[in-house]
Amino acid sequence: MYMKEAAGEANLTVVAIILIAVVVAVATPLVKSLMNRNAWKSCCSDAGGVVDGSNCVQIGNDGSRGQSKTGTKMVSNGQCQSF
Repeated sequence: MYMKEAAGEANLTVVAIILIAVVVAVATPLVKSLMNRNAWKSCCSDAGGVVDGSNCVQIGNDGSRGQSKTGTKMVSNGQCQSF
């Protein structure tokens, strides 16, 4: 009788471990994507630009639009790139 209870607890442990692994596998790419998006938006504003869709646009003192970079080019090797 005690062996059945122990086997049942072991099965629940395996199920819990599998569920945790699935959640981690799904959440990791989502979190990484959000971090990358926030990183380039931060780099854009630090460089004096404004986020326009997936681009970072440099705005001049007179309000004119200047150079534009895609978000992926604003961050390189974890470092912000300037215009």
